[in-house]
Amino acid sequence: MVDVLSLPLPDLTALVEERFGERPFRARQLFRWLHQRGEWDFDRMTDLSKAFRQRLKETAQVAGLRKDLEQRSADGTVKYRWRTGDGRPIESVYMPSPDRKTLCVSTQVGCAMGCSFCATATLGLLRHLTPGEIVAQAHAVNRELRETEGPEPLRPLTNLVFMGMGEPLHNFENVKRALAILRSEDGPNFSQRHITVSTVGLVPEIERFARETDVKLAISLNATTDEQRSLTMPVNRRWNLAALMEVCRKFPLRQGRRITFEYVLLRGVNDTDGDARRLAALLAGIPSKVNLIPYNESPGLGFHSVEDARAEEFRELLARAGVAAFIRQNRGRDIAAACGQLANRGGQGGGEQVDFSGPGGVA
Repeated sequence: MVDVLSLPLPDLTALVEERFGERPFRARQLFRWLHQRGEWDFDRMTDLSKAFRQRLKETAQVAGLRKDLEQRSADGTVKYRWRTGDGRPIESVYMPSPDRKTLCVSTQVGCAMGCSFCATATLGLLRHLTPGEIVAQAHAVNRELRETEGPEPLRPLTNLVFMGMGEPLHNFENVKRALAILRSEDGPNFSQRHITVSTVGLVPEIERFARETDVKLAISLNATTDEQRSLTMPVNRRWNLAALMEVCRKFPLRQGRRITFEYVLLRGVNDTDGDARRLAALLAGIPSKVNLIPYNESPGLGFHSVEDARAEEFRELLARAGVAAFIRQNRGRDIAAACGQLANRGGQGGGEQVDFSGPGGVA
């Protein structure tokens, strides 16, 4: 059965015309039900004919997600654990703030990149998520927000960051299709300015990303020498810092746009004054900003966070060198929802927990 949730509008239109013999506007109606209203029950799509709905039920499916755990942090962050149709667990993190409502989205079940400081890497890669499973995370959270905060707007979320479980550019085709759905005017209609995709540095895929998408790019850098980066990020053994910086310098940026470089501060590893000076030199000539992320410790990985004062000293060194640098506020540490902590360990952190694993699970 075809998963209609995974189809961008042109592909859905072709399916509706060729398989069902319906006119193109029916595909647009179906697409709006799926991706504007987040409705996955064909019987509730009341402006579609009964005959069309019956054929959809017989030959199509909506491969959505089922929520089985929700954890709420003291800082307002919410971590969701979802189950895919084949029972795989993935996590998303909702981060509300006064001026935006951001969802951190996962793109794979686990991750193959092997970064030694990241809890997700301990899972290995189990499989890619489909486009439908990627967009379903946003749809499910939008639905929950409408239920708790009121029906308007249809899309309460304002920002998406592809920084959850997995390496987005390792799953490029499915991420690209998910972006087409999320950017569609007949769907959630997210602005390209409000979507950021992060990568550890897959150089050929960054080149494709530049050609085939128009959303914002973030690079997980985390080191200033090849020796240092190869020890913590195996991807550097294939595409070193010189190759990564070259593709970043060539990356086409709209006026006013910058590449975001994420730099996780690991105590005694990459937090020296020399690191700050080398980082500034690496980024020279690249329109960029640096998000400094004090490490979120995960059991058994052997890395430790820097003190707040050291993070500020590092930021000041970059600022003196003309680099726009900011210390990212870590959200959801008490529920293992912060950067690098997603490893399907729901229930091991603190915070308020609601288990949906029984028959009352929410689709």
